[in-house]
Amino acid sequence: MTAVAVLLTGGCAQRSEQAAAPPKDGGYPVTVDSSGSKLTIKSKPKRIVSLGPSATEDLFAIGAGKQVIAADSLSDYPKGTPRTQLSSFQPNVEAIAGYKPDLVVATDDMNGLSGKLAKLGIPVLFVKAPKNLDGVYGQLGTLGKATGHEREASDTAKRMRHDIDKLVADTPKPAKVLSYFYEADSTLYTATSKTFIGSVFGMFGMRNIADDADKTGSGYPQLSAEKVLQSNPDLIFVTDKESAAAVGARAGWSALNAVQRHQVIELDPSISARWTPRLVDLVREVARAVDEAGK
Repeated sequence: MTAVAVLLTGGCAQRSEQAAAPPKDGGYPVTVDSSGSKLTIKSKPKRIVSLGPSATEDLFAIGAGKQVIAADSLSDYPKGTPRTQLSSFQPNVEAIAGYKPDLVVATDDMNGLSGKLAKLGIPVLFVKAPKNLDGVYGQLGTLGKATGHEREASDTAKRMRHDIDKLVADTPKPAKVLSYFYEADSTLYTATSKTFIGSVFGMFGMRNIADDADKTGSGYPQLSAEKVLQSNPDLIFVTDKESAAAVGARAGWSALNAVQRHQVIELDPSISARWTPRLVDLVREVARAVDEAGK
């Protein structure tokens, strides 16, 4: 599964999922924002099926890991996650129902998942890909309220916000605006500034070379090699385990500023394509690259 597949199936959540001051945990029934729709959860979930690696990480991060009895095949973090062969891209309703969940958390309504599970009396909470960090913090709050871990979710969001804000503030501002190319896979799919990942890079004041190439407004256009060469980015971030050496060996790419200045940064795809507390690690990598490129 490529990084671009994870990005493209994430969907777009609205900023309506805002974190709020947490009341006392465990007051059920609760009504939460399911990516734009309201979902009422009658009692504290004890058997959660998580369909999406970001959702799984977030559930464990806020202390709801013991309630997760099954996770999809891509949920490889943290250690000890009850990873199964369930697919978040082609969900099998019968297989999901076989775990007898009292809540399913998913990142998208693939194949009419919610309607099919509703017929079985199984509620589905959607936490679609956010557009920015406020959406990330808001989703943590949503999951905390849904699972009875509001305080832990609030604390997790506060730590993330503090750490990320400090990293950005402590990074020296370059003398000129740096341009960058975010490579989701080797076929040159990318993400614009209007996406969640683009908002992370945007915190450092960089210019995304893909912004004017997104003719359909999807947020995830595919660039041509000519476009990258013409734009001549100062930094290139790769997320599909393509090595910096391999990027530099592409036809004509050895002349790019990013290649010549050794500013091709290999990012961990399991972090750069997910919206979880490990975003702090991604921001730290970007901050380091910006600092170096600005010298």
